[in-house]
Amino acid sequence: MDQPSNFMPTPDQDVLDVKPLRTLAPMFPASLGVNTFNQSTTPPLVFVTPAGQFQGGFAAWNNCAARSFFAFSGQDACGGKVDTSGDQNAGGGIAATFSDQDADGGQTTADWTSDLNGDANGPIDATPISAYKSTQPNVILLDDDDEDEEPYTANQTSASGRKIKRPSHLSGYKMSGGLGSDSSDGVKVKRSKSSHKKAAADNELALLPPSGDPREIVEAVLMTFEALRRRHLQLDEAQDTSKRADLKCGALMMARNLRANNGKRIGVVPGVEIGDIFYFRMELCIIGLHAPSMGGIDYMTAKFGDEDDSVAICIVAAGGYDNKDDDTDVLVYSGSGGNNKNSEERQDQKLERGNLALERSLSRKNVIRVVRGYKDPGCLTGKVYVYDGLYRIHESWKEKTKTGIVCFKYKLLREPGQPDGVAIWKMSQKWVENPTTRGNALHPDLSSGAENLPVFLVNDVDSEKAPGHFTYITQVKYLKPLSSVKPLEGCRCLSVCLPGDTNCCCAQHNGGSLPYSSSGLLVCRKPMVYECGGFCRCSFNCRNRVSQKGVRIHFEVFKTGNRGWGLRSWDPIRAGSFVCEYVGEVIDDAKFDLDDNENDYIFQTLCPGEKTLKWNYGPELIGEESTNISADTFEPLPIKISAKKMGNISRFMNHSCAPNVFWQPVQFDHGDDRRPHIMFFALKHIPPMTELTYDYGVIRTDSVDSGGRSPRAENCLCGSSNCRGFFV
Repeated sequence: MDQPSNFMPTPDQDVLDVKPLRTLAPMFPASLGVNTFNQSTTPPLVFVTPAGQFQGGFAAWNNCAARSFFAFSGQDACGGKVDTSGDQNAGGGIAATFSDQDADGGQTTADWTSDLNGDANGPIDATPISAYKSTQPNVILLDDDDEDEEPYTANQTSASGRKIKRPSHLSGYKMSGGLGSDSSDGVKVKRSKSSHKKAAADNELALLPPSGDPREIVEAVLMTFEALRRRHLQLDEAQDTSKRADLKCGALMMARNLRANNGKRIGVVPGVEIGDIFYFRMELCIIGLHAPSMGGIDYMTAKFGDEDDSVAICIVAAGGYDNKDDDTDVLVYSGSGGNNKNSEERQDQKLERGNLALERSLSRKNVIRVVRGYKDPGCLTGKVYVYDGLYRIHESWKEKTKTGIVCFKYKLLREPGQPDGVAIWKMSQKWVENPTTRGNALHPDLSSGAENLPVFLVNDVDSEKAPGHFTYITQVKYLKPLSSVKPLEGCRCLSVCLPGDTNCCCAQHNGGSLPYSSSGLLVCRKPMVYECGGFCRCSFNCRNRVSQKGVRIHFEVFKTGNRGWGLRSWDPIRAGSFVCEYVGEVIDDAKFDLDDNENDYIFQTLCPGEKTLKWNYGPELIGEESTNISADTFEPLPIKISAKKMGNISRFMNHSCAPNVFWQPVQFDHGDDRRPHIMFFALKHIPPMTELTYDYGVIRTDSVDSGGRSPRAENCLCGSSNCRGFFV
């Protein structure tokens, strides 16, 4: 072993600080059955991380895919400055800090990679850059919020600018506005035929809907991303690490080509609707709305007549620059570059890349998609991104900013005739801040103070003054007192239950892991979720006490056009968030009459639709067994709850064959699993003022007539593309 040097430089000598960015090293077998052999004739480029070898299984992907993901981010292995000669604009060359951090612990790229600990004396952890694509890897830039990437050179291309070759295992899908493109660069890719890869391909096929409907595909991709992210986060928390689960999941899905709308396009993105909300920039990437993972300007080369021109196609205004977005139909957008935190490195913006593309869009008058970012009401450090539709640039100029640099400004006007997007967001947030500004209110609080927050009653449709009379309650009325029911075993945790604590019996009840993230999101759907309760020693602030604390959302009961009264929220609701409990009177089975008029307000644990059953998408992608339950294996619970005479806001939730809420059995105050609490959670991200609906359930085939319909079924008016036509 070399002895340490005692050399000290003289005043006229300099010591070079040499830090190799990339190193050639032997290739080792990659995880997930990936073929690491490079098809080109050039030597393979290998990125050697400072951490050690894999742990295997789930952790193997953490080290492998994630590091390949950051290999070309412009940052060296030691977390140094970004190379400004690469994909970042001049003046923006510092390591990225992320504005869309999760409340569960987001970090910068440098911190994220440095957390991947390993044994320094173990085998070299060398991952070929080509491990996840035989031609060129998907490069996801980690630049500042309003920076931009290299342009695409064709209308259907990958994030690296090359034409896309559709994977053979997705060849059966309709690709119009769907998962990819039939474009090919002529390069033939040799694929492994191992049983592992075949099984992985089968799993990927099962994750996506076969209908080819663009909206269903986009929702399935986003649902897969969220399920993977929550599971990654759960495992990271159990290991007491803080990593970017969103980036890991995005890299994994892109490596498997589990994404929607591959390639760039001008105008509408199939399956994405105005008003859709997102909590991570990676969500915009995987559905084809905005390709740069952190860049503010997305652009491409398009053909205008006989000429090719590089024009902007989408911008994200997320607060990284001094944009003016007070007007819901006008946006004054600042160009990219020059906005460096180090004042010595600030410089005037240049008319190149994204800025030049915006200038060319002014001349070409093409439409540009606009995504606006706002502070997340539920997270101090997070953001919510709202897709606001199509705009056009009407004017541009240069002005000097407060920091002294010259900045490009672009005035965009929203195209007329589009549904409201950001306008609804701003309106609902105004009501949250001052509820008295909500017009057409019939009652300021339907709960009369029983809920944590007031429940407004609103009718914008007709002259009906109120729903039928009922008594508002917040707790289920059981047939016999809980004191006579067997108690639920409680934990002995001091203060709060901690992830990874093998001595916590509440975690053991839930399969070994706490069911909620630190921000209160349900990780996955289970036959039963066990929260801490009155028999536990942990405090009321324990993370495993979520649904029992009551609602934390600003609700309003409103009159629908054709389905009576409905329920919606003023707040954005994140996927996995607790919504409310179904409250009413537990019914004695012996006295239950299906033909009674009370049936309209009776909850039964009928098998929900396929969308609800598949909320746990994706465990197969990380080597875990699927936790999905099929309609054939679903077992209903005997509990039945009537909200006809007494209930809460849940009695106003209508049925939909394409729901955004699902029910989950939860136990915390007694041990009779046949009669749990019925809690509702968000199936996906729900924008403000969107009606909350759940699937009332599917009747078993032995209970339907020759036409496939139950005798007590009612016509369904949900209007979804996959409507069954009736519900029970």
